[in-house]
Amino acid sequence: MDTELRGKGVLVTGGAGGIGTATVRAFAEEGARVAVHYRTKEEQARALAAEVGGVALRADLTSEAEVDALIPEAVKALGRLDVLVANAGYWPPVDEPVWRMSLERWRRTLAENLDSVFLSCRAFLRHVETTKVGSLVLVSSTAGLFGEAGHSDYAAAKGALANGFVKSLKNELGRIAPRARVNVVCPGWTEVDRNRAKLQDPAFLSRVTRTMALRKVGQPEDVARVIVTLASDRVSGHVTGEIVTVAGGMEGRVLHEG
Repeated sequence: MDTELRGKGVLVTGGAGGIGTATVRAFAEEGARVAVHYRTKEEQARALAAEVGGVALRADLTSEAEVDALIPEAVKALGRLDVLVANAGYWPPVDEPVWRMSLERWRRTLAENLDSVFLSCRAFLRHVETTKVGSLVLVSSTAGLFGEAGHSDYAAAKGALANGFVKSLKNELGRIAPRARVNVVCPGWTEVDRNRAKLQDPAFLSRVTRTMALRKVGQPEDVARVIVTLASDRVSGHVTGEIVTVAGGMEGRVLHEG
């Protein structure tokens, strides 16, 4: 099916990461022009942009001024901007329960995962207000649906995206662009760099897949294809405010005994 994304301008935040890279490539395969956002991964972002014929753009998404400058920069570089994929985020590697968690960590995690999306969406929607078209896909996590012990900060931020934020935003969009849409993708365990070593351990893999109907770990491309589908007005033009979980049928209970 033709997604009708050819020639469209797409900005993928965190575009040099695992899911981000797969998403950039997936949009490029559909003929879209893609801006690869990065903060620290300059070399990877520039190489990926060169590979797909796009552009690499840097910004700290927790900085209001830098985000407000990023959207006009993307419009100028691509010639137009139709889609925002708010994929950038931060998962704190240390397991810390609430009673041991510092306020500094809590605030940083919310800034990296929630403030950054608010600022990105706000800047993009100011552009949509002038064009009257646009599609947003926000990348949350199954942590936002089921929680994640030791990472309540991350779960709280991702849960906010998948609940109050997207539900409010879908209704607000009608005030500026009646056909603009916003949806959320919640990936589960996905084989990206930070997980790859752990997922090579059969015991660990068995434990984390016990709650999945499809007892396997997702690939970045699995998530990317869903993002492209939701971004396409041709394929998903009557879908907004929805949460799509890409996690092999994960539930909040054990499905397999061993």
